[in-house]
Amino acid sequence: MKTVIIKYNAGNIQSVLYALERIGVNALVTADHEEIITADKVIFPGVGEANSAMSSLKENNLDQIIKSLKQPVLGICVGMQLLCKYSEENDTECLGVFDEPVKKFVSDSFKIPQIGWNTLYDLKSPLMKGVAENSYCYFVHSYYVPMNEHAIATTDYVQPYASAIHKNNFYGVQFHAEKSAQVGEKILKNFIELI
Repeated sequence: MKTVIIKYNAGNIQSVLYALERIGVNALVTADHEEIITADKVIFPGVGEANSAMSSLKENNLDQIIKSLKQPVLGICVGMQLLCKYSEENDTECLGVFDEPVKKFVSDSFKIPQIGWNTLYDLKSPLMKGVAENSYCYFVHSYYVPMNEHAIATTDYVQPYASAIHKNNFYGVQFHAEKSAQVGEKILKNFIELI
């Protein structure tokens, strides 16, 4: 089985590679269109700022490739946000796989960004198989996807929001699965085992 991590200028790629190695998966890091299209599983990581990340994808025509994929695709953090329609972060048009906005946290009483461990609940989809309600995962983000019909996990910070989403062959997690200890490894393993 071939697992590919999409290479572009906004990836937390090394951590994702190590996390996959811990569950016995060797992944290929590439921006090569043919390698991505022929992969069995595609991971779309992301750290940093939405607008420059989208520019990087467009420069390499990866925006069109990602939208066209038919195999399971997992967006992580900014990768999940870029799968949505639009981000308030620097007024960014995203990939539009999910017809959802990405909004900035607004609060006087919560620290923005959210940094640290928080819980997932109301878990759905095979991606969350065997993950206990209220399991902790590791988050670093100032922007979030509001609750919507595609939510497969919910987290509370400022308000409840969709911390994981799923539509057809596309999955997204707002937390850093690769830094979320056993829970993150379980979710990555579930993704690799998806049919």
